[in-house]
Amino acid sequence: MDIRFEQCETLKEKPDESSLGFGKYMTDYMFVCDWTKDEGWKDARIVPYAPIELDPSCVTLHYAQETFEGLKAYRREDGKIQLFRPEMNAKRMQRSNERLCMPAFPVEDFVQAVREFVKVEQDWVPSAPNTSLYIRPFMFATEHALGVHMATSYKFMIIGCPVGAYYATGLDPVKILVEDELVRAVKGGTGFTKCGGNYAGSILGQVKAEKMGYDQVLWLDGENRRYVEEVGTMNIMFKISGEIYTAPIDNGTVLAGVTRDSMLHLLRDWGYKVNETRLSVDALMKAGHDGALEEVFGTGTAAVISPVGELRYKDDEVIINDMKTGELTQKLYDTLTGIQWGRIEDKYGWTQVVE
Repeated sequence: MDIRFEQCETLKEKPDESSLGFGKYMTDYMFVCDWTKDEGWKDARIVPYAPIELDPSCVTLHYAQETFEGLKAYRREDGKIQLFRPEMNAKRMQRSNERLCMPAFPVEDFVQAVREFVKVEQDWVPSAPNTSLYIRPFMFATEHALGVHMATSYKFMIIGCPVGAYYATGLDPVKILVEDELVRAVKGGTGFTKCGGNYAGSILGQVKAEKMGYDQVLWLDGENRRYVEEVGTMNIMFKISGEIYTAPIDNGTVLAGVTRDSMLHLLRDWGYKVNETRLSVDALMKAGHDGALEEVFGTGTAAVISPVGELRYKDDEVIINDMKTGELTQKLYDTLTGIQWGRIEDKYGWTQVVE
């Protein structure tokens, strides 16, 4: 793929790396590539970051035909920059696009675009501890015509922003409310895709949780409202009597997280029995009361790993590990971030240096 480059006239001032937050400061450039029904993908370019002009009848504004991804670039101690499993994000985006009747962006072009974008924005990759450059590839329909159909034109873009911890509390355990009325996804729907509609539909549950003093929502399956699936922005895992339990992804209602997959690799290598199976909320709460529920943690690109210290289901509450970060949770976090930042040898071939 040939990528043309357009120079910025003026570069932005870099933010203080000690107070980046998450998603606040956009970099100088953006990657853009267009698709039309007649010509396919064309005009790949890295240009100055700027607003996008859309016709008011743009089908995405009316019918939400869009998908996105999230990954990071990490600055190692030797100053080099590396990516973590970008090909997995590329393949997942293809699956999302297929479900929403959108054109596939080739995996090799996706990875090349991310690499070239990071090369251009390398000065934006922070070096302070636990910081990184968050990369947001996304695609949306650009055709301007009302009517529900596969659009005749699309735009694939990449933007980025330097980030610190996703949660202001860092690795402190969060409190989770189990949602038993609303549902996030159903079999045959779009639960396995990374599309904005999934997240928009989850906001009401998040608002409800926050009003009750909880940080996140744990969603149950849409059919029975019985089996635990995932948290609003993360996959979730449970350590019960020494074994790991997490919802399966083959049902089409749970996002196939890159961090989830990486954690499961580590856990199996360390000898843990991993059960990718449906776990009922009743069995989960019973394990909490019996003392069998030893650790709970969410996994995702943004937060990496987030320990859970409290679960509430209806009027029942359980405290996990005395509201402290568990030993396994900490080990997983230290190992995965060690690989991502180049502090630990990557024996899995997950990372690639951007040169």
